[in-house]
Amino acid sequence: MAVLIAPSILACDFSRLGEEIARAEAAGADMLHCDIMDGHFVPNLTMGPPVIASIRKITKLHLDCHLMLDNAADFIEPFAKAGADGIGIHLEVYPEPEPLLEKIGSLGKTRGLVINPDMPVKRLAGHLEMVDRLLLMSVFPGFGGQAFIEETYDRLRAVREMLGSRTDIEIQVDGGITPANAAKVIAAGANNLVAGTASFGAPDMAAAIRAMRGE
Repeated sequence: MAVLIAPSILACDFSRLGEEIARAEAAGADMLHCDIMDGHFVPNLTMGPPVIASIRKITKLHLDCHLMLDNAADFIEPFAKAGADGIGIHLEVYPEPEPLLEKIGSLGKTRGLVINPDMPVKRLAGHLEMVDRLLLMSVFPGFGGQAFIEETYDRLRAVREMLGSRTDIEIQVDGGITPANAAKVIAAGANNLVAGTASFGAPDMAAAIRAMRGE
């Protein structure tokens, strides 16, 4: 599978949101990662459906909405209607995620399942049939700019082994991704890299995206 780069808009300058998104598009971003935080499941508060609806009006890029919410079930339809293309939910909140994954799929959206760094990857094993995108957090969610957790490499290899020959599920990683570690992350099994600071904070975003993609 081709390596996809997903700049996280959490790291952009929100006073210039439209310009920042245009900059990401021009730099070759494959999608935009939207960190939806509720101040409960994670210790931060970010954006809701109205912001996604505003972003939808100005870009055709895939909008990947990562719901860090303790009541994500209540927000699947609002985010879908706002223009999300992908919606990810946490296994920590929904240990039996199939009903929500089915709902996400019924709305025509990419079905994402997310785990934090302290959840064993073996917990994913029974929940792969309705998943399009697995997201392994490589930091504890809540804030951008954190350092990559080194144990993620082994976790990625375990997930890649778990999937075997399946290529229909993206393996996404989020947290501390930089041009310096992207190649190792990809070699461990990831094919979708979320990069906020490394994208929006780079002097040359296009060069940073090409470097992370391995070009």
